[in-house]
Amino acid sequence: MPKKEFTSFDTSAAVQELKDALAKSRVNNIYQLDAKTLLLKLHKTDAPPLRLVLEAGKRLHLTAYSLEKPHAPPTFCMALRKYLRDAWLANIEQYGFERIVLFHFRTKISMLQLVLELFGEGNIVLTGEKGEILQALVFKRMRDRDIVRNEVFKFPPSSGKNPFKVTRDELENALKTLGDVEVVRALARFLGVGGVYAEEILLRANVEKTTRCNTLTSFETNTIFDALQSLLSPLSSSTFEPHIVLTEDGNFIDALPFKLKRYETYPAQPCSSFNEALDEFYVRTTTAEKAAASTEVDSLRRTAEKLKRVIAEQEQALHEAENKAEQDKHIGDAIYAHTSELQAILDRFSAAKTAGKDWNTVAAEVLAAKRAGRMPEALVESFDARNLAANICIGDLHFSMNLRRTLFENAAEFYERGKKARQKASGAQAALDESCSKLAEIEQSIREAETLQQTKPAEAIKELIKRKVESKQWYEKFRWFTSSDGFLIVAGKDAVSNEVLVKKHAAEGDMVFHADITGAPFVVIKTEGKQPSEQALREAGEFAAAFSRAWREGFGSADVYWVKPEQLSKSGPSGEYVPHGAFAVNGKRNWLRNVPLRLSVGVVEDGTVRFAGGPVDAVKTKAKTYVVLEPGDVEGKDLFKQILHELMTRLRREQREKLEKASIEQVREFVPYSKARIVKT
Repeated sequence: MPKKEFTSFDTSAAVQELKDALAKSRVNNIYQLDAKTLLLKLHKTDAPPLRLVLEAGKRLHLTAYSLEKPHAPPTFCMALRKYLRDAWLANIEQYGFERIVLFHFRTKISMLQLVLELFGEGNIVLTGEKGEILQALVFKRMRDRDIVRNEVFKFPPSSGKNPFKVTRDELENALKTLGDVEVVRALARFLGVGGVYAEEILLRANVEKTTRCNTLTSFETNTIFDALQSLLSPLSSSTFEPHIVLTEDGNFIDALPFKLKRYETYPAQPCSSFNEALDEFYVRTTTAEKAAASTEVDSLRRTAEKLKRVIAEQEQALHEAENKAEQDKHIGDAIYAHTSELQAILDRFSAAKTAGKDWNTVAAEVLAAKRAGRMPEALVESFDARNLAANICIGDLHFSMNLRRTLFENAAEFYERGKKARQKASGAQAALDESCSKLAEIEQSIREAETLQQTKPAEAIKELIKRKVESKQWYEKFRWFTSSDGFLIVAGKDAVSNEVLVKKHAAEGDMVFHADITGAPFVVIKTEGKQPSEQALREAGEFAAAFSRAWREGFGSADVYWVKPEQLSKSGPSGEYVPHGAFAVNGKRNWLRNVPLRLSVGVVEDGTVRFAGGPVDAVKTKAKTYVVLEPGDVEGKDLFKQILHELMTRLRREQREKLEKASIEQVREFVPYSKARIVKT
């Protein structure tokens, strides 16, 4: 059976790794993937984005996969965004040795705490500076505490004694007092470590797990204590051996921070970190479980059929209500249209009543006149003596007219009935719309379930691997290209990246380029101890000139100079301020005069088919299909669509298929100021 619960040991190891990985990170955004799972997108200066998964009651780890996000964020997610977006993660800690993780966030106005509970059904709770509950995934009242808005958050009762604080004597006394209880149950209860780790302690101590506590010898209790210390040692020293435990046929069983004796005969897949092990384990096992789940389809189909019957009934009710509203309105209109005839009928009955005539006699007289074809009696179909009403027929309209009411009261009654029928129709329409929406959701779920049913777990995992986000190289955060003779050339995108590029990545022996104009990036040739060719220098100069303000102003060329990194400093001439992203240049500058403003965007096939951009010579050595750009007046999407069209029409069919989902955003990266003109294809 695959791992089902996140243990205190897992929590401790995951938190220790996350402390370093997430230190000084900022919350970019928050997504809620399902009812219990959050995805925090975090940003660290000079590092790729970090994606942290928190699933209440189940798991906590970084993920390397691009997980699907809902189109509309749920209410809880929106509330967390309100409080935590752009907040700094100040600290992460495990509460005692419990399956509870505390995230401390620093916002502009206060400190907030996000509590992740990984036991039972789990919960995620946001608390304020005074510990008051601001938001919770699930609000509820319990026997020992309440999760209620604005009340002070209370931690649940401890699941057991913290094993790091247990002494040898305390353990021995605790086991003795438990009497006839099996030692494995006693350890799980006393230490709160769960069955797997209670069994592991006894395996290491070489004590049978069914041994009764009252039969344990002092030697056995000592070996149990020593085994516990050996189990805690990797957590104390942060010396992990993260791996995934496999079956013989390669299925995942468990993800562990260090080796366990219980799995010593099982194959293992080593991982670079415990977070990676958890990520691979949970993402893949969840995918495989969904792919194997086939019984859900039948249940969904039954629900869909039931909804279809409900929708048919609702459509019938709506149709009837609409017809009733229309008919009652027509009757009201008909009464007014035949006022004189209908009033004459009412007057006849009224006069007969005044004269003391019997109603049945009057009705008989009216019906006799009807048979003779006289008007207005011909409008009367029959007489309802019980309700004192005349049944009237006007054209194809058949209705009952109350003889005790005035003509206008009769008309008003039909108009009122029509109004109520329209209100009923409106309610029926709302109910029908809701049912249709539910049916659409269920039918979508059926399609997804059928797809999963048809796709074997192995195939589903194969698809999942394609969504794995590969770790980016440091230079991929900047603008970059490889020169035609193989040198990596990197440029800043803004003041922040200019600062980082020069301070952190410009090493001794590298060359730093800058256009002789305000508003230009720094461009670095990474020499790696080699001497760059004149071609590399020229291409770096073209890159620096193209992404300067000269492109935006429509210049044809610009002067560029290059210096060594050690010639740049943040100390300007006396009294002169050097702003963020800028540097003062000391010593001689090496000039490249009248560098033409030209760039190229092309399609490169080097194992994958991708777009590439940079100086023309650098691109055309790698791409058979490319366009040449110069400063121009075509902007934004119009320009990017032109570039995509020019490239796509010249690609082979298989290349086009690989790039058919290409976004104009992929091209935007290569075009300065998102404006240019195509001068050559």
